[in-house]
Amino acid sequence: MRFEAFSFGTLKVDGVTYEHDIIIDRGAIRKRRKKPSKKFRGEFGHTPLSVEEDIPWKCRRLVVGTGAQGALPVMAQVKLEAERRKVELLVFPTDRALEFLKQQPEGTNAILHITC
Repeated sequence: MRFEAFSFGTLKVDGVTYEHDIIIDRGAIRKRRKKPSKKFRGEFGHTPLSVEEDIPWKCRRLVVGTGAQGALPVMAQVKLEAERRKVELLVFPTDRALEFLKQQPEGTNAILHITC
């Protein structure tokens, strides 16, 4: 997987430009469906990542890219669920998350927020 360009609001992967958050699940890319987490927005001032979403847990390592300024909140329940499943959870601003994915893609899934 080639991460070619990231800027606020867009991410280019393998020649395809995405203008929405994405999930990388065992090499397949799909849109992040954040609707289940919207009910928590009032608590955080931003729609967080919650366990209500379809998180790609079938991995050794899950990288969460929290956006250009690192503003995506990751709820405590996500951290607890990762621990329960014995999945290493790494949370970085999206540019750092992409660098990590370039270096250690094997066994790693990702949730990448491409704005804020």
